Formats: sequence, C-alpha cells, structure tokens
Amino acid sequence: MLTTVEKVIFLQDVDVFAKIPLEDLAYIAMIADEVSAEAGRVIYSEGDVSDSMYLVLDGSIRLHRGGVEVMVAKPRDVFGTWALFDNETRIVTATSVEESSLLRVDKEDFLDLLSDHSKITEGVLKVLAAKLRNLVG
Repeated sequence: MLTTVEKVIFLQDVDVFAKIPLEDLAYIAMIADEVSAEAGRVIYSEGDVSDSMYLVLDGSIRLHRGGVEVMVAKPRDVFGTWALFDNETRIVTATSVEESSLLRVDKEDFLDLLSDHSKITEGVLKVLAAKLRNLVG
C-alpha cells in the first residue's frame, strides 16, 4: 500500500493535475485507490460507462479498439482521464498486459472534491483552458 505522500508523487506528473498545489494534491491522493490487475484482465471495455481515471504504477495496460492497439500505458502513464469530466462511454478497451498495479480515481469522488476545494477546481480549469488554447492557435 502506498502512503498519501507516495500517491502525491505519482499524481503530480498527471497533466490535468499539473496546476494543483502539492498540498491540495493530497486530497486527490486520499481518494485514489490502489488496484491490482493480473495479466489479461479487462479493466474496462469499449462502450462502458466512463467512471474513473487510472494511473499505471507498475506493469502495462494495452488500450485497444476493435482489436487494433491504440497505445500501451506504462508506469506513470495515465489513461481514462476524460472520464472525470464527461459522461461519454469509453472509446477503447483497457487490458492488462502483465500483472499491473494502478491508481484509480473515481469520478464521483473527484467531483465531490472539486465542489469542496476551489484550488483543485482552479488548477484543473487552468490546464483545460491551456489545452483548448493550444487547439485553437
């Protein structure tokens, strides 16, 4: 089991959390659950409800659609991030390539945090605004 501090160290590298002060990342760390996945386990399937984001601590996760590999998430990679912000279904299937350890951030818990912690909300909005600005120009 990771400590809250160890989770914060992993979460500070997640792009959508980049503008959140470290002390506020601790709140996200507290709602981040450790999940184990044996080789071949389907984490989620294309078309499933988007209910959480994952960060790979150890191992690797294959993201694929219709049998075509989209990417392989390795340690410190994040997948399913947009599940925290919209109600769209999953567009890929995530399958563990090998025994893997993940951090899972649940959407409902994350939204509850946003309503109680304005610095987290502000940090996330700054990152999303920057991403939109980069798309436009």
